[in-house]
Amino acid sequence: MKFFIDTANLEQIKEAQALGVLDGVTTNPSLMAKEGISGKNNVLKHYVDICNIVDGDVSAEVIATDYEGMIREGEELSELHEQIVVKLPMTKEGVKACKYFSDRGIKTNVTLVFSAGQALLAAKAGATYVSPFIGRLDDVSTDGLALIEEIRDIYDNYGYQTEILVASVRHTMHIVNCAKIGADVMTGPLSAILGLLKHPLTDIGLAQFLADHAKANQ
Repeated sequence: MKFFIDTANLEQIKEAQALGVLDGVTTNPSLMAKEGISGKNNVLKHYVDICNIVDGDVSAEVIATDYEGMIREGEELSELHEQIVVKLPMTKEGVKACKYFSDRGIKTNVTLVFSAGQALLAAKAGATYVSPFIGRLDDVSTDGLALIEEIRDIYDNYGYQTEILVASVRHTMHIVNCAKIGADVMTGPLSAILGLLKHPLTDIGLAQFLADHAKANQ
């Protein structure tokens, strides 16, 4: 499973990269705004700054909702850096744009996916990644993990190469359960990734080892 971090915070990206397990980054206009990044030139520069930190794919989202606008913005984003993946919404115009980019060898990430049917359309259009939002489904009393299972079954049935990039990951068990299902990628906050490190028995065991070592060397 690939680990992506969902943020525009450069320090958090650097921390995840230093851990040695980071495979890429996803971000969006909301996350950019959270970091105080505004203005087209500043946003584009920030995408390049992120690419210069990580080795893997960096999803950069279009703002336009019409086909022509998505193509224009997506082409501009893809020219920023070879690691950029054009992030498109799951709409009719977004699917059309996905097909346009996939035909030209430009990587895409179809986002805001909440059903297996939407994921199927994204794969048919040649998406590199499809991003089902499991946390948001959980928020409305719908089983987000069940959706990942459905998409995995469909993609395996037909050999689609589109990677399941599980988004809106909230905590460590989301990561573990998606890994058990066979999701290709997860994207979430740094806290969810670091949470995988934690177990009370590890802390207790280490404390005991250190105490025994100290006692033996008195």
